[in-house]
Amino acid sequence: MPDYWELPGGKIEKGEDEEDALARELQEELGIDTLRINLKHVMTHHYKNKTVNLSIYGVENYKGNVTGKEGQDVRWCNLQNLSNYKLLPTMRIIINRICLPEYYWITPDENDLELLLRICQNHLKAGIKILQLRSKKIIESSYIEKIYRLCQSYDSQFILNVPNKTFMEPCDGWHLTSDELLTIEDRPCSQNKLLGASVHNIEEAKLAETILTDYLTLAPIEKTPSHPNAIILGWEMAEHIIDKSNLPIYLLGGMTKDSLYKALNIKAQGIAGISQI
Repeated sequence: MPDYWELPGGKIEKGEDEEDALARELQEELGIDTLRINLKHVMTHHYKNKTVNLSIYGVENYKGNVTGKEGQDVRWCNLQNLSNYKLLPTMRIIINRICLPEYYWITPDENDLELLLRICQNHLKAGIKILQLRSKKIIESSYIEKIYRLCQSYDSQFILNVPNKTFMEPCDGWHLTSDELLTIEDRPCSQNKLLGASVHNIEEAKLAETILTDYLTLAPIEKTPSHPNAIILGWEMAEHIIDKSNLPIYLLGGMTKDSLYKALNIKAQGIAGISQI
C-alpha cells in the first residue's frame, strides 16, 4: 500500500521481542534511539490477503533527530490535519488510542440547565478533556452551542448523547446508546468527528467495530446506586472484552479515580463516570 501514510514501525524479525523490533525499526527508519516506551494497545486487522497483529507503543522519550533514513517522506502533523492524509486503515484506531484522554466525564441528570453549565465549567477547570452531554430529554440547540463553546475555551472535546440526533449539531462528536447501536448499519457521521457507543458485551463491541466507531464505553463494571439491579460485568469479563476488541474502551459503572490504574493495567483506554470522575 505505497500511497498510504502510516506511523513508523515494522515487522518483528526472528529472535526479536517487540521492544527490540521497535528499537531497530525506529533506528533504521528515522535514525532515533528509544529511551522510554510503553505499550498502548494491541489489535488485529484483517486485510484481503493477510492478517496483521499490531502492538502500538508510545515513545515517551528518544534521542536523535528524526529523518527519513530510507528515503521516505516524513511529516510531523497535528491531529487537526490528519484527515488531510490518506492513512492506512489501522491508523484511525491507533491515533484514537494514543490521543484520547484517560478520563471521560459524563454529565449528570440535571433539569436546571444553568446549574449544569456551571458543573461542566468546574469539571473543565479541573482538567477534563472529554465531556459527554448525556440527556434523555431533547435539549435546545442554543444550549448545546453554549456547552460546545465552553469546551472549546478549555481545549476539551464535546460529545453529544441526546435523543433525535441529527449528526449535524455543533460538537466534536456523538455517542450512541446500545439501543441506537443495534439500529445503525453504517457510520452516521464523518471521519473527522468522534463517534462512540455504549456496549455491555463482546457482541455489541464487535458490532460497534463494523460501523467504525472510534471508542466504546463498557458498563457496568461494578455496582452503582443508580442501577442497583443491573447485571455486573466485573473486571475479569471487562478484560476479556478489551482483549477481543480493537477499539479504545472506557470502563463505566462504579469507577472512581482510584480505579484508573486497574483499568489501564488491563489495557482499557481509561475510566468514565458521572459523580466520581
